[in-house]
Parts: sequence; C-alpha cells; structure tokens
Amino acid sequence: MPGSGLTRREMLKTTALSLGGLAVAPMINRGRYRLFAWSDTEYSARTLALMERSTVLDMLGIISIDGRWRDWAMDPKSFTEEDYERYKDSGINVFHHAFGLGGPEAFERALTYIASLNALAAGADEYFMRIDSVHDLQRVNESGRIGLLLGIQNADHFRRPDDVDLFYGLGQRVSQLTYNSRNRIGNGATERTDEGVSDFGISIIERMNEVGMAVDVSHCGDQTTLDAFEFSRKPVLITHSNCRALVPGHPRCKSDDAIRAMARSGGVMGITGVRNFVSLEEPTTVEHVIDHFDHVRDLVGIEHVGVGSDVDLDGYDALPDDVQEQLRAGYADTYAFRDRIDIEGLDHPKRMFDLTEGLVRRGYSDQEAELVLGGNFIRVLGEIWAAGEADAPAEG
Repeated sequence: MPGSGLTRREMLKTTALSLGGLAVAPMINRGRYRLFAWSDTEYSARTLALMERSTVLDMLGIISIDGRWRDWAMDPKSFTEEDYERYKDSGINVFHHAFGLGGPEAFERALTYIASLNALAAGADEYFMRIDSVHDLQRVNESGRIGLLLGIQNADHFRRPDDVDLFYGLGQRVSQLTYNSRNRIGNGATERTDEGVSDFGISIIERMNEVGMAVDVSHCGDQTTLDAFEFSRKPVLITHSNCRALVPGHPRCKSDDAIRAMARSGGVMGITGVRNFVSLEEPTTVEHVIDHFDHVRDLVGIEHVGVGSDVDLDGYDALPDDVQEQLRAGYADTYAFRDRIDIEGLDHPKRMFDLTEGLVRRGYSDQEAELVLGGNFIRVLGEIWAAGEADAPAEG
C-alpha cells in the first residue's frame, strides 16, 4: 500500500513475531497495533493473528460495483500491482463475485459475464486464482493471489438442466435460484406473491446437486427459500442476507424459520453490511452488524454463520450521485434505502479487520472467529462441490 512503509503481509508477519517475543515495539504492552499509516485505528493482537492465519472468504465480495472489473477483463494487463495491493491489503483472500442477470437474454448475458471473469482470471493470473475446488481454497492463501469465485445472482440463464453442466464447465460454482423478481424456477424477495419453487425449478436444483454447484437463496422469496431447503439433497446457502428478527418486515432478510431450515440442510448464512438490511436505527454501526452474527449463532449454532458483505472495497456511498441514483432505482420501495447504504465503521477497504475486531470484542473465541471468517463456508462448499470434483480428471 503506497505510503504505508510495509505491506499487509509484512506488517502481519512483524506482529506475529512480536507476539512471540521476538521483536519490540512501543505498543506491545498494550497489545494493540496501528496497522495502517493513514489511520489512527488500533487493532488487537488477536485480530491481526486471526486475519493472518485465516482464509478469509467473502461470499458476496464484489470486485467492483462501478464496472471497473469489466475494464480489467477487457484488458487484464491494466490491472496493476497497485490494484493488487489494495485487494490483498483488504485482508480478504477469496471474493465471491456475483451479479444478478436475468430477462429474455439471460443465457447470452451470462455467457458474456462468465467469459469476462475467466478472461480476468487468465489474463492476470499472476494476481488472480479462479476458485474451482476446495483444494483451491486450501492453497489460495499460501499462493499470495486473489481468489476469484464465480457466481451469478440468478438462475434465469438455465434454459434446461443441461445448461447447469455447461456453466459448471465454464467455472460457475454458485447460483442463486432467483434475483428479486420471479423467474421459471421460483419467486424473488420483492415479488407480490410467492408460490415457491416450480417443477422446472426442482429439476434445476437436482442438476445443481448432481454436478456440484451450490444453490443460493439469498434473494428468494420466503416460500421459494423454504422449498429449496426441502428439495435440495445438498446443503443450501444464504450467501448474503440478514436476520428479519432484527429488521422486521424487510424482504431481503430471512425469517428464523428459514435460518433454522438452512441449518438443518447443513448450510451457512453470510451476513451483509448493507445498512437497510442491518438495522432500523441510526446511526447504523458495526455493532448492529455483529448483532446479526450473534442472532444466527444463538439460533442455530456458530457453524452456520459467515460473511457475505454484498459490497466492494470502496462501498456504495463512494459511488457518483448519478450511479447511486440509477442503482437505487433498480430496486423495489420495500428495500427502504436511506441516505447512506454503507455501515459506519465498515465503510472502508480494510473493513474485515474491523469486523474481526468486533467479533473479538463480543467474546468470540479464536476458533469461532475463524469459522465465521471463512471456515464454515469452506467446509460446506467442500461438501457441495464434492460431486463435481469426484467426476473431474485427476491432476497430472
């Protein structure tokens, strides 16, 4: 990171040595460290150690909201060392990059989208690693590269079950069943009515189970969400949502019944940092976000909660006014946007450090924090992807 003097990796290594008594620094006695030269924020030694040893997985970590990722895909060499350092310094090892694509041309749009991500991963392979398997998740941290997990926030591009095989072969590993509106599979979160998963939808879920593609119900309506847990033979994910018990009536939050069904399926729920999904109160801070982690943990157990921030490194509030206006116009009034979208305390590229500090502050053990930061999603993806990996040719 320019001007910091040390990269994130070097700083964390220095901190680890300090913890072992091999170095001396003015703040060791207090056990808190300034990690970034541009900020006076101090982090506990526990937080820094957790971030260093965890494979941090953001199950909706968008590479960029404003479309820069498409520019990089068109010209991968335009992704610079400075760009790379920003993503590495974020502390996030794997980004599940997924957009909502639907409509009459969903199939063609999805092909273009997946091709663009593959172009970025292949053309800037010194910086990116496409995540296809649990083996990739296990080695991405050591590789030093940015993990790129390909997903789509809809399944409208599946015209028939065979299309699931096609897109799996192209690298897609996660698919929501619907975005906010209705498709042939089921109903989205902001539809007026929700009749649940269709017969065609069941065939798509079955094929996703067979090939090893993860079923995601983050944007699905309530009945479609519950039906997915019923019909899937594999764990079902809620990659990025929040708890309706804490934000009553919000369609993008999940009921306790849905969260319990998710846990019974063996799934994991990623908590977002989108203000209107997190709290009705102002200001909305990191503490309100941690309340959602607490709620899932207390309701169904620590092994069923993770991170799905639903934001890029810079956040929604940093977007130009015209882009923000266009973005907000694409959602139903029930989204209940307020003046700001980002969370105070999590509105910067290093937000994962602050989230981890919040978990530590709330009394999460190291083991629990590591599960939240990535361990839970890595475990469940291993179970879901096992079918596809079993059919893959052996390496070498």
